[in-house]
Amino acid sequence: MSAPVMVRAADMAGARRMLRVVDALGAMFVDLAAGRTRSPARTVVEHGDRRVLLVSPAVWEQRAVGSVKVTTLTPDNPVRGLPLIHGIVALTDLETGQITALLDGAELTAVRTGAVAALATRRCTPDDADDLAVIGAGVQAHALVRAVTAVRPIRTVRLYSRTRARAEKLAGLIRDTAPGTVRVRVCDTARDAVADAAIICTATSTDGSVPVVRADWVAPGAHVNVIGGTHPDAVELDPALLADAVTVVEDRTAALDGAGEVRAALADGLIKAEDLYELGGLVSGEVDVTGRTSVLRTVGMAIEDTAAAVALFEEHRTTEQQTGGPAAVPPTKEGVPDGHA
Repeated sequence: MSAPVMVRAADMAGARRMLRVVDALGAMFVDLAAGRTRSPARTVVEHGDRRVLLVSPAVWEQRAVGSVKVTTLTPDNPVRGLPLIHGIVALTDLETGQITALLDGAELTAVRTGAVAALATRRCTPDDADDLAVIGAGVQAHALVRAVTAVRPIRTVRLYSRTRARAEKLAGLIRDTAPGTVRVRVCDTARDAVADAAIICTATSTDGSVPVVRADWVAPGAHVNVIGGTHPDAVELDPALLADAVTVVEDRTAALDGAGEVRAALADGLIKAEDLYELGGLVSGEVDVTGRTSVLRTVGMAIEDTAAAVALFEEHRTTEQQTGGPAAVPPTKEGVPDGHA
């Protein structure tokens, strides 16, 4: 049996790979909304002081692939000089049962979460939308910038973080790595950052119910990607905005369970469950947001890891073959690689 391919964090970088993940997620969400695939709830094991072990399995039947992600969250790690999140994703071929690839779980999570936001951004904003505001300055905030700049010609990025030094550091990374000439400005307040922005992304570690972004700060017709706080009732965006905006979620049931803004808006009678549109419907064209303010509220789903993993694995294999490197998976007698998804 062939050893699994190792796909490291560096193998997930670049706009081409990001676009491949965005496209794979689009196809997957259409299947999810149509009931052609499923994403079971993850298993969460809490241990010690706020330390968590998570196991997230899913299968994408239409592509004959499955994945299992094992993730650890260790809050004390930053003071040790270690990442908060460690993890690995095992990609499997459903036909043969082979494990075809092992992928860096922390980087995959950042990439696929950014790609989900990019998918919604591509569907909810004009082709020439070029102004981006980001609230938060961590790993996920950077991934969101990489993802959105892959689908829109971003010229201006405005950042806000409660820790200005982190925002300044992220600003430097963006200036060094963003495509083209991108002007980056660190703002003193979240309100200054989001004012008149066409695209807004929130990726903070808030655990409170006080919104980080108020509804009246968001310009009419803007699109907001809300990644969410640290627990199901945490709120980044003012739930009042959901009353007038087109609100898109990955999966309605998952959002009702884990999206703080959705739960708060429902409790306050601002929306009904049927007012939530699933991302699959947006991708397939069933949902029209033309000219309207729109919000994507994500909670993260295991099936997203599966779709992102197969896209990155296939891109990794193609790159190795084009550059004359060793084939990721040896060809079978039929000439099709084992584990082909």
